[in-house]
Amino acid sequence: MTEIFSRTQALLGKDVMEKLSHSRVALFGLGGVGGAALEALVRSGVDHIDVFDFDTVSPSNINRQIIATAKNIGEKKTEAARLRANAISPETKITVHDMFYLPENADSIDFKDFDVVIDAVDTVTAKLEIISRAKGLNIPVISCMGTGNKTDLTKLKAGDLFSTSGCPLARVMRKELKARGIFSLRVVWSDEKPFFAEDTKDLKGNRPAPSSAIFVPVAAGLLLAKEAIDLIAKGESNG
Repeated sequence: MTEIFSRTQALLGKDVMEKLSHSRVALFGLGGVGGAALEALVRSGVDHIDVFDFDTVSPSNINRQIIATAKNIGEKKTEAARLRANAISPETKITVHDMFYLPENADSIDFKDFDVVIDAVDTVTAKLEIISRAKGLNIPVISCMGTGNKTDLTKLKAGDLFSTSGCPLARVMRKELKARGIFSLRVVWSDEKPFFAEDTKDLKGNRPAPSSAIFVPVAAGLLLAKEAIDLIAKGESNG
């Protein structure tokens, strides 16, 4: 163990740090939620992280996405994530997958390589494929529900998808997963009622794409990472 993880070892113990130092986590999505999850995984001593995203850094990402800066606008998010992770911990292995993970390209990724899978994407089709693949191989998977249009990070919690309420995305996911024979999923979610500033409506009264500030996405990402680390610590990961 290097000195940068000495305070974490003092908190979690040598045995847990040993497990983390031999673990491999798949992280799908590098937005506000996924970027914060990556940061926590790296700073907690996870040995190997596979990052999946197809997008590039844009100016509108800077307000909430921890990997986005004024200096890396236009850069692939996967590369920005790799550079940030290795600036923190040069020995952490970051495998980059510059792709939009969907059913049509899912066979190119072998989930058996992963100890834990984190779903931080916002496309239902992708979420369903990630969860179904992990569940089919009995690999622990944690999924994030909606964080847009929310401001109260104290409303975030971790629990089973089928015990959630008040989250529109969770409602859709419950229906779709039931149809696939999946009746249990660990998720991070919020029951906060969506918040809209009055001036976000256009002249026709329509609202734009979901709005977001740094608070809820980053807190959700940290909670996702904590859930993953707990699974590894308890020996409930694929390893």
